[in-house]
Amino acid sequence: MKTKNICKFISEPSFDKLDTHSFIYETNIPTMKQPSILKYNRIILVKNGNFMFQIAGAQIKVNTGSLIFAFEGESFSVTATAGEEYLYIDFSGGRADMLFRRLGINAGNRTFDGFDGLIPLWHESLIRASHDNIDLAAESVLLYSMSRINTTCNEQNTLVQQIIDITEDNFNNPQLSISIIAKELAYNAKYISHLFKQKMGVGYTEYLRMHRINYAIMLLDHGIDSVKNIASLSGFSNPMYFSSVFKQTVGVSPSEYNSKQSG
Repeated sequence: MKTKNICKFISEPSFDKLDTHSFIYETNIPTMKQPSILKYNRIILVKNGNFMFQIAGAQIKVNTGSLIFAFEGESFSVTATAGEEYLYIDFSGGRADMLFRRLGINAGNRTFDGFDGLIPLWHESLIRASHDNIDLAAESVLLYSMSRINTTCNEQNTLVQQIIDITEDNFNNPQLSISIIAKELAYNAKYISHLFKQKMGVGYTEYLRMHRINYAIMLLDHGIDSVKNIASLSGFSNPMYFSSVFKQTVGVSPSEYNSKQSG
């Protein structure tokens, strides 16, 4: 008999301690700006605005829907203006450390974008919680949010790979841009541009330009010496612009590069 049951078993249940200490909806600008040393780990969800967090001496720029982690013992303050808001949960315990290791969350990987969908959950859970169940509300929101990080990271990696694949197939189209790719993938161009730079360490325009120049070098190495043809095959509609970009990138013009190879 068919059923609609969904069964997902936990292979390695953990009984390590996880304590939540506070669940806060922060709207007070002077409080945000006040420097402090964190007594506990903190997960922050930006509800509204563009913030600059100062965590352990580093400046971290985030916006609506960003999740940020700060750790026990780190210095913490926020640069904010009127109308900007965020929520946070302070927590500690052995299970917290285990989850950080499991999800790869650390001082070098503490910011995660695209979590706008969590904002209603956080807000409603905090508002509805009472003194008797605030610990349960905070823990459930914390764990659910962390469970989404792994899923979201996988989805983001897949999206970046799709961008790379489309670029591989279409780099010789002079019209190719992140806006065209965003339209094809049905994503916001600003979002995927930011995501690509975050994951790849270089902006998409620079990535595309380097891909085209590397292809042009390959053509030169294979004996094609017509700058006009190489420009066209590499995705540049203007040979003069191609020559300028090539020299800026490689250090010599295409014809000079060809002469050196021939010599």
